Amino acid sequence: MKLVVVNGSPRISGRTGIAARFIAKKYGATIIETGQIPLFTGEHEQDELSVVKQLRETIKKADGVILASPEYHNAMSGALKNALDFLGSEQFHHKPVALLAVAGGGKGGMNALANMRTVGRGVYANVIPRQLVLDPPSFDRENDTLQYDSEQQVDALLSELQFYMKLHQKIAEESH
Repeated sequence: MKLVVVNGSPRISGRTGIAARFIAKKYGATIIETGQIPLFTGEHEQDELSVVKQLRETIKKADGVILASPEYHNAMSGALKNALDFLGSEQFHHKPVALLAVAGGGKGGMNALANMRTVGRGVYANVIPRQLVLDPPSFDRENDTLQYDSEQQVDALLSELQFYMKLHQKIAEESH
């Protein structure tokens, strides 16, 4: 099954990227880097841009998607929201989606998760119940990976996402 993780951080060395790379390496996911996507204007000319076509095609072909974002000012990153503005129900209709927020510390991340969940409803995604916030201690920056306890939390998130991916696939097969 095809898994895609959308890295909502435009930072090259950000913690959200570490989480995305961990998921890509362990689960064979494709990473979409939102920092490469132009600012959404709503102009039809943007539909012809190769980066936009590839974004739409990658999400549409995915069996499951993980939206990963740092929390900026109590919301998902502008880069992730911008990428999602290029997408809609054609790419996400009933598609299982997991949410992962990377917080700066304390109890951060919950608002970004709520924000992503709201936009997920707007594109008709099946945003799964389990979600995850990773705080700074969750990361092993020196080795570009996660701490063991955080790996276990990501594994639990991915296990639930895979459950919904299999369920979605079974329902799709039975309806044909």
